[in-house]
Amino acid sequence: MRPLRIPLILIVLIALALLPLYGSDTIVQFGISTLLLAVLAQGWNIIGGYAGYPSFGNSAFYGLGAYGVGIAMVQWQLPFAVGLALGVILAVVFAICLGIPVLRLKGHYFAIATLALAQVMAAIVSNVELAGQNIGLVLPPLNDDALFYELSLVLLVAATLTVWWLTRSRFGFGLIAIRENEEGAVVMGVDTTRYKVLAFALAGVFSALAGGIHAYWITFLDPESAFDITLNVKMIIMAVFGGPGTILGPIVGSFILSAISEFLSSEVTSIAGLFFGVVIVVAVVLMPRGLADVARRFHRTGWRYFIENIRMHRL
Repeated sequence: MRPLRIPLILIVLIALALLPLYGSDTIVQFGISTLLLAVLAQGWNIIGGYAGYPSFGNSAFYGLGAYGVGIAMVQWQLPFAVGLALGVILAVVFAICLGIPVLRLKGHYFAIATLALAQVMAAIVSNVELAGQNIGLVLPPLNDDALFYELSLVLLVAATLTVWWLTRSRFGFGLIAIRENEEGAVVMGVDTTRYKVLAFALAGVFSALAGGIHAYWITFLDPESAFDITLNVKMIIMAVFGGPGTILGPIVGSFILSAISEFLSSEVTSIAGLFFGVVIVVAVVLMPRGLADVARRFHRTGWRYFIENIRMHRL
């Protein structure tokens, strides 16, 4: 299977790149949303999957990236690329300034501390005149879904290559050491604070870029949508469902869950809202290491794989 993996990935990548040529407008628009969610899941994978710090604040980076583009293009009449750069700078500065104190917390204390980040940023931005306050910003329209689709795909490839690099770099090994045993990593000489802050900032970069692309695509921006806390839930569920701490797991999880969610929203609207709650229960109880671990071990253990996980949770 392993020798076939790279050719298969290339075939899928080419098919995705050519989607605007043979897909309908609806499919392309769905593709943009799915690719951006995959980028967010991959960004969360860096801090949550590899460093082992389950952040609930990555949507704050997403919102900062969106407002970087909005402010640059609407208030200062600057190009889209400059807005993306501004959003990334805001996200990185925010990640470093906040990460130094917050990343000293561990486990659920860290998760709770990051949970309020998006709401705090929304409250701050809603009082900033430059950001349009509660009214928001209307960006200049660009009716080119194919362009936004390709930008989203390129960003996902860049995020995935970064995660691939983590699996082969000293920095990535340091993050894995922190995830497995932070005290042991300190004894081994890993500068845990610096590694965690850098991982937080790196996750912020990809989240900010995704937010900037999405803001220009929908051409409207307000604090509630930019700092939407449900984005945190979605990116975490998708990463955990696919396999945290793996290269392709968050992408697979994003694609599968986005497709199912879209189908339920259009065909069975009455239960669509329950979907992600069910996924959380299934993922945590039956396959806590995600689909990637199921693919590795199921052929050896069969259905005992799920039974063992249920027994581990004493259900």
